[in-house]
Amino acid sequence: MTTKRERLKAALAGEVADRPPFALWRHFPVDDQSPQSLAEAVLAFQREIDCDFIKVTPASSYCVRDWGVADVWQGSTEGSRTYTARRVAKASDWRTLEPLDARSGSLAEHLRCLEAVVHAEGEACPVVATVFSPLAQAKNLAGGDLLLEHLKRDPESVLSGLEEIARTTVRFVEAAREIGIDGIFYAVQHASVRLLDRDSYARFGQPFDRGILEAAGGLWLNILHLHGDDINFDLAASLPTPIVNWHDRETLPLLRDGRRESGKVVCGGLSRIDTLVLGDPARVRAEASEALHETDGGRGLILGTGCVVPVHAPRANLLAVRASVEDLPGSLKLPGR
Repeated sequence: MTTKRERLKAALAGEVADRPPFALWRHFPVDDQSPQSLAEAVLAFQREIDCDFIKVTPASSYCVRDWGVADVWQGSTEGSRTYTARRVAKASDWRTLEPLDARSGSLAEHLRCLEAVVHAEGEACPVVATVFSPLAQAKNLAGGDLLLEHLKRDPESVLSGLEEIARTTVRFVEAAREIGIDGIFYAVQHASVRLLDRDSYARFGQPFDRGILEAAGGLWLNILHLHGDDINFDLAASLPTPIVNWHDRETLPLLRDGRRESGKVVCGGLSRIDTLVLGDPARVRAEASEALHETDGGRGLILGTGCVVPVHAPRANLLAVRASVEDLPGSLKLPGR
């Protein structure tokens, strides 16, 4: 019997084992406020959906809470929380960010969550930790508009802050590696050229992103997530991860083009709103079939969505994702399989 690890490693080699792998992930609002309840929610989701890897999705504030932010869930269907207090108000505040210890405070709480998930499922199912880029963390420390304003008015102060954020993030990644995670899901939220042009990303994003991914380089299941639309997809080829995930049903490139342009395994193929929330199992199967055709029967594909599955996606649609890769149409079955 093919294991989940074997299935994923076949995908990394550009092949298909018994079937293409798939993975879905979502936020767990309210549950995500304690390490135990988040771990329990993640494991319950995995027991029902049985993905080929587990992505643990905490509230985005987990990595910046100890710098003084506050947030609250206000009913977002994505399960994300609204920030109610920020650390950075003026540009000089970036220079006041103190080093955080990954083994204390909110970071340590999330390490305990990851440890619980790895302990419960790590042998049977690979576990991936969510890590936000320094720019994404900076956005949550200041607010998106204020961060962009500071980047223009006082870039050196922002760079000082980004350097401290990056050092803290590397410490967290190193601590998570010791727990036994299989990879990180590295979320770049300023990949859209609408937010940051290429030159600005080259200065404020890429050096820090590369450093953090290099710190995670000994892990085998690292995933690059390029968030938003109108993305600079060149990042997929330039940053060192074997897998790339983006909103492929909402923005270019198409799945097949993304695989060709990046040279990486692609994770996607399903529309999280139009299909997983508003569609039905038949639509899920049809869209999955398109993704499999685009990738030559699922070679180099992890079937999934471009971002988090909304919390109100019907259970039947989620279960249909697994069924769509288990019951491949005859035209997609590989010879001898």
